[in-house]
Amino acid sequence: MEELTQLEKIAETIIDYSVQYSFQVIGAVIVLVVGFFIARWVSGLVVRLCEKVNLDVTLTKFLRQLTRVLVLTFVLIAVISKFGISIAPIIAALGAILFGASFAVSVPLSNYGSGLIIILTRPFVVGNTITIKGVSGVVEEIKLAATLLSTEDGEEITIPNKHIIGEVLTNSFACRIVEGRVGISYADDAEKAIDTIRSVISSFDIIPDDPAPIVGIEEYGDSSINIGMRYWAPTKEYYKTLYAVNLSVYQQLKAAGITIPFPQRDVHIRSQAG
Repeated sequence: MEELTQLEKIAETIIDYSVQYSFQVIGAVIVLVVGFFIARWVSGLVVRLCEKVNLDVTLTKFLRQLTRVLVLTFVLIAVISKFGISIAPIIAALGAILFGASFAVSVPLSNYGSGLIIILTRPFVVGNTITIKGVSGVVEEIKLAATLLSTEDGEEITIPNKHIIGEVLTNSFACRIVEGRVGISYADDAEKAIDTIRSVISSFDIIPDDPAPIVGIEEYGDSSINIGMRYWAPTKEYYKTLYAVNLSVYQQLKAAGITIPFPQRDVHIRSQAG
């Protein structure tokens, strides 16, 4: 009989709690579901507004994520309040936990802070070609923690954002500068060689005209006059363009009767009388 009485009390307690909190649980679930849809709608509205004013894609993504997080935060606060729980102690506890954990996560936090600076100041955007600490590539994505680059070889480079802020950074936008040189004989016509090389470079549609390619005498070597050439090439086709131009320059100089000499050295042997 005692066991039956205890079971009845447990059943009554469960029923009381169910009646008391069922509407609150249902209301919290409804608020949560509606909140997710509102967060998606508001973040989508922010994206459309950013696209309307031609805002940078990186900043657009950041504002979309920030908007969604803010809306969901208010939704969670509303859900918690449905159960009559005060959020003040929770916020205080989270603050204490975050303060204690800040020492352990100082490196990630520095990356996030640097990422925020990059997004707001925009020293580069998605699609630009950047070079930093000897690493070069096309910017594919800018996250709060790291910046992702891709190379012509299909490699993906991840640079923590803290290694970008405060460093010397080169932004060459969509292209990279190609610098090369070729030696010709002192007996050949340098102006003819320069015109030939300039004509070769201009024949490649992939090489932009602005800024214009530069070709001229770079230096007077021991065995040759060295003709320098500087032009821009798309980053994703840098080496492909470089090799194709070098081959064409060699072929056209040869067809024009211009000699590309190899290094020479005269050796004089003196005999001494015994």
